Amino acid sequence: MVFVTVPDQEQGRRIADLLVSEKLCACASLSEGYTSVFIWKACLETTSETLMIIKTHSSKLENLEARIRELHPYEVFEFLAVPVLYGNAAYLNWVKEAVI
Repeated sequence: MVFVTVPDQEQGRRIADLLVSEKLCACASLSEGYTSVFIWKACLETTSETLMIIKTHSSKLENLEARIRELHPYEVFEFLAVPVLYGNAAYLNWVKEAVI
């Protein structure tokens, strides 16, 4: 699973469509309404964002990150991959088959 924030639903949908169609992930879920608070260039910032939860296989992480780098509007974007410790075997097999 990979977490990526994007400025809004529209940009998230554009990126998600490409990632899925290019078989870099099986699914990208978009969730609106997140507020991010952070320091950027020595200033406290607060912004609304959309969270993308991307389901992929570990073998695709480097290519996925490279493609998101090409598509993402932020200078520095969030890309956090976390392992799945357990899951529905049928779902996990579907993810693997969808991207390999």
